[in-house]
Amino acid sequence: MNPILKEDLQTINKLLSDTLVQGLTYLSKLDETPTSVDLISPTEKNLSSVGVGGQEALKEFIDRFESFMVASSGPRYWGFVTGGSTPAALMGDLLATIYDQNTQTTKGHGDVSAIVEFETIRLLLELFGLPDDFMGGFVTGATMSNFTCLGAARQWVGKRQGYDIARSGLTEPIHILSAVPHSSSIKALSMLGIGSRQVTKIPTLGPTREAIDMSQLEEAILRLNGEPFILISSGGTVNTVDFDDMKAISALKEKHHFWWHIDAAFGGFAAISPKYKHLLEGWERADSITIDGHKWLNVPYESAFFFTRKEHTLLQIETFQNSNAPYLGDPNENFNYLNFLPENSRRFKALAAWFTLRAYGKDGYQEIVERTVNLAQEFGQFITDSAAFELLAPTRLNTVCFTLTNGSEKDVNAFLSQLNDRGKIFMTPTFFNGRAGIRAALVNWRTTTEDVQIVKEEMNQVVQNLQSSAR
Repeated sequence: MNPILKEDLQTINKLLSDTLVQGLTYLSKLDETPTSVDLISPTEKNLSSVGVGGQEALKEFIDRFESFMVASSGPRYWGFVTGGSTPAALMGDLLATIYDQNTQTTKGHGDVSAIVEFETIRLLLELFGLPDDFMGGFVTGATMSNFTCLGAARQWVGKRQGYDIARSGLTEPIHILSAVPHSSSIKALSMLGIGSRQVTKIPTLGPTREAIDMSQLEEAILRLNGEPFILISSGGTVNTVDFDDMKAISALKEKHHFWWHIDAAFGGFAAISPKYKHLLEGWERADSITIDGHKWLNVPYESAFFFTRKEHTLLQIETFQNSNAPYLGDPNENFNYLNFLPENSRRFKALAAWFTLRAYGKDGYQEIVERTVNLAQEFGQFITDSAAFELLAPTRLNTVCFTLTNGSEKDVNAFLSQLNDRGKIFMTPTFFNGRAGIRAALVNWRTTTEDVQIVKEEMNQVVQNLQSSAR
């Protein structure tokens, strides 16, 4: 054994203990850690013939890179709809790294990780009030969750067109209907060979709405003359958290044959709250659902899960099975995740979700959802009351979409750049209804009313600074 590697093995307790202390130090200062920094690229190091060992590597990381780590898991990081990690989620993620299991099969000589994943999916179905008609699994993010769901949908369409797309490839166009699909769905269509330009955009209900116009949708369906299609609906749009009418779409399923996919990356969590679950009434009729884990579930980044109806199991197997691993008999009797989703090599992502769900339960997540929504409403009211800002759309749930009053795109960008540079808050730019805007998404379990107050003060200060410099 390499002598440095052997020494690290002998001192692994201290190495991991020192690393954990470093991580805990970061967490203890998270509220004060900047949300953005001026990144000065450090001089790159070359790979040496003789390594420095784990202790020196840790020291070098702290010296060269640690000061550039931003509070992306903190309470005032309101960009990209990014959550943090609950204490229990960190516990699960740490153990997932240490155990380093091959998360695949529920039987045979494998470990228990796939069984834990099955249980976690069932816990999530209970959390969202969805029936046991669904199965699911964990993937790396909403992009791969949409890819997984739309991959099975592609196979469904192919069967109705009379051929096996997974084996033969695409030979006919696939119709996609949607109003405001997320970019990750468009990316998935591109990767699946369906084509990012195959989406027929259905009008929304109005200029400040992102929900699909149901009458226009039905007209588009009728123009297809019974041809199979995929409907991608929104369970909470990114800019304004608008929801398509799930109940009305559910009724359409009684009259027309189509694959109904719901992108509910973070809006699906509305189902947890009695106040907001009406927004998803009828979604249990969907064929597939995408939900992110590293948003409102508050598990470490690079985590999402999908739900697909159990009746579509064979479609999923046909789409994702390894060609040299055919099934005998009922595939559920020989279940292996590598035949149900894109990745063969999979990290034990379900463990962080299992820990946090078991630790905080339905009540804990209902409190997180309702508190962050209330704080978003408070922040939205601040925008409404301020002469310097205006809402671009009503604050429907947890995201506030706003702009500067009478501000140009240049003005908005200057304001946001200066605001983010101060390091107390981070938001992202957007465009809505033809206007440059700013998006603030509140999903972090740490966020409190004190954080909202800090953000208000920071924004008012930046406005004053810009007004002073303009004089």
